[in-house]
This record gives sequence, C-alpha cells and structure tokens, in this order.
Amino acid sequence: MPTPHSLYEVFLRVARLASFTAAARSLGYTQSAVSRQIQTLEDEWGAPLFDRLPRGVRLTEAGRVLLPHAEAVGERLRTARAELDALRTLGAGRLRIGSFATADAALLPRALAAFRTRHPAVALTRTEGPSAKHLALLAAGELDLAVVADTSGRPPRDCTPHHLLDERMYVALPGGHRLAGRTGLRLAELADEEWIAAGTRPEETLMHSALAGGFRPRTGFVAADWIAKQGFVAAGLGVTLVPELAASSVRPDLALVPLHPDDTPRRGVYAATPRDRPVTGRRGPADPPEGGRGRVGILSR
Repeated sequence: MPTPHSLYEVFLRVARLASFTAAARSLGYTQSAVSRQIQTLEDEWGAPLFDRLPRGVRLTEAGRVLLPHAEAVGERLRTARAELDALRTLGAGRLRIGSFATADAALLPRALAAFRTRHPAVALTRTEGPSAKHLALLAAGELDLAVVADTSGRPPRDCTPHHLLDERMYVALPGGHRLAGRTGLRLAELADEEWIAAGTRPEETLMHSALAGGFRPRTGFVAADWIAKQGFVAAGLGVTLVPELAASSVRPDLALVPLHPDDTPRRGVYAATPRDRPVTGRRGPADPPEGGRGRVGILSR
C-alpha cells in the first residue's frame, strides 16, 4: 500500500512533473487517484489549478499563486514527520517520572542513568513525594510513569502496574544497641522501643501492616525526612523501619537487622503507567538495587 500523502504534496508533485501520470507513478498511486485529489483541492480553493493539456498539465495563474504556500506546507509536514519519527524511536520527546523517597536512593537513579545512555535526546523530569500523590498525577495526565510502593499485597489501582520487585524491611538500630548483632528480629522483641516514625498515625506509615498482628509501636519522634530519621536513631532516640531499597544508603553508624517477614510483609514496588496508554518501545534491564529482589525494566515511551 502506498504511503499516504497530503493533497498539497500531490499538488507539488504534479506541478514539478507536469503530469498526472508521472506524479502518480512517483507517488505509488493510480492516475485516477491523483486526478481525484487535485480535483478535491481545486474544489476547496474554487479555482482550477492546472490546465489539462494533450500531453501533461501546466499550472494556471491560481496554481502559481498557490505554489509557494503549498511548498511551505510541505516543508512543515516534513518537519512534523521527522519530529514524530524521533518520538517513535525515542530520538526526542520527554519522559515525566514521579517516585517515592526510598526509590530515589538507588533504584530510580540507576534506571534513569541507563535510560539516558540509551536515549540521550529524551528530556527527563522527575517529581518526588508519596506514592498516592504520583498515582493522582498519573491519572491526571501530568506524569508518564510513576514508581510507587504498596504493602497491601495488591497492585496499585487506576493504572497499569508493572511489577519491578518486592523488598523486605529492616530495623535500623543505634550501633551499640543490644540487638544490633542479631541476624533477624521479631516485632515482639521491640515492644519496649520508641520508634522514629514518618507520622503520628501508624496506619499511615510503614508500620501499618504490623497493626493487624496486634503490634502497637510507641512513637517517640516524628520525622518525615529520611536523613532526619537516621539522625534520630544514631543519637539513640529510637529505632525505625528501613525498606530494602534504602538499605545501601544508610549511614555507617547504624545497624540494620532484617525484620521477620511474618511481622511485616514485603513491600511491592511497581512502575505505574496510565491505564489507557500502553507502554511501547524497547525495554531493557538495569542493575537491581543492592540487596534488591528483582530487576527493574527501563520502560520507554
């Protein structure tokens, strides 16, 4: 099937070759198809654009007036096609990504570095914040991809989720803590500890999945910032949960001990894309985060 051309491209080809038949041959059309398209253009402008001669055609005065404008239209169409081809081949465009805090520690930077190496002409923008915020931005069309976390055991809704990995939880303890040398911990062993939490309501923090088992953490200080949490723990003011994605960025004067999976289920991490917009292009693996349990795909649009 021949490549479709605009009426103006057909007009320019006929004007250049002075023949419907020759233009049709060069475009891969039939002579009658070219004739119909020229007639459509003449009807649109209300004037004949070519004199039909015994051998070929020639521009009328109206055709000569239209010619430079058609050339300008043709140039714009060629530019548009080149830009669209660049988008399809990831030679241009933009990728808007949102991610939660601990994904920014290693997972997302590595994925973006790999993506930029492969597609340096694509502009990358990133927003930060909680997963709920990014899912809302995704639904509103303000993000193309969101790296989100979910501890409910179910993929996030109102999007197309692409499972990346599952991460376990660690407990961060001061370096000299009595439990610092353990290879694993149960929450019951931490019943007397004060916790450094992201909020005053445990059900809105990483601890929420532990509440079903009856564990009620004693919140000592609230610190939403990840660096601040580590500082409070290092000062001996409490303990805190650390997702596996953030384990490689924990300060060296803290001890990390894995929490028993029966007490805190693994957290699912997903690359979420808009529900009605399929992910196209190439996908390739990037290195998993240190200690991570999966491989993250480079999702390209």
